[in-house]
Amino acid sequence: MTTTTAAPTTSTAGTSKPFLEFRDVGQVFQTRRGPFEALRDINLQVQQGEFLCVIGHSGCGKSTLLNMVSGFLQPSSGTVSLHGRPIGRPGPDRMVVFQNYSLLPWLTVWQNVEMAVKAARPELDGNIRRNVVAHHLDMVGLMEARTKRPAQLSGGMRQRVAIARALAVSPEVLVLDEPFGALDAITKEELQEELLAIWEEQKPTVLMITHDIDEALFLADRIVMMTNGPSASIGEIITVPFERPRSYEAIQDDPRYGQLRNHALDFLFRRYAHDVD
Repeated sequence: MTTTTAAPTTSTAGTSKPFLEFRDVGQVFQTRRGPFEALRDINLQVQQGEFLCVIGHSGCGKSTLLNMVSGFLQPSSGTVSLHGRPIGRPGPDRMVVFQNYSLLPWLTVWQNVEMAVKAARPELDGNIRRNVVAHHLDMVGLMEARTKRPAQLSGGMRQRVAIARALAVSPEVLVLDEPFGALDAITKEELQEELLAIWEEQKPTVLMITHDIDEALFLADRIVMMTNGPSASIGEIITVPFERPRSYEAIQDDPRYGQLRNHALDFLFRRYAHDVD
């Protein structure tokens, strides 16, 4: 299959200097039972504006990779760099959207977004800041709900607020940790389509964890498939060939969709299936 490469070490997005890079990255955690090697020999280059999905079984180090990009965790070996500089701590150039929304419950929708903009972009005056907040709430269809608090919102609406808050900061990298995993199928598909439309407008670099192969094929430029832990590594990377803008109907009618889906399923559930005790 020409759209799949085995254990690549570089991006297929061209020969330009990588925007985000994992170089010889390993991670060892100290536990009561001794050292636990979570990741080994991770080499990956990501180009600016690329949408990358990371997929694999639980315990394969997906969240560890994203924590390194976010600056919450330093690798035990190797480097994770942005613009050629090692990532040493969290920063507003890298925003995270979690599965559990992480909104402040005592603030309104508007206040949750505005607080992030104030903290990350203090140079903006009040009028510009309000325009930024309004624009991003309008992008996710929540201007009418701007005075509500998180407890008054559905799960899908809360995740829209979280996405608007992250993007309103204008990050260079958007880190998504299974953002739609807790949503029902209809809401999930709606949010996937909204996310893709917003990404195509703003073009941040996106790293997204997912367990959903169909979601990855719909959203991503490339899909990084991880081997099982411990000592997990990159097993394969699928380059997604579908033109943009995309719709589920269009890509599912493409014969390559079934081929890629079956290949990913084979990787996850045959070659790297979890052992059952």
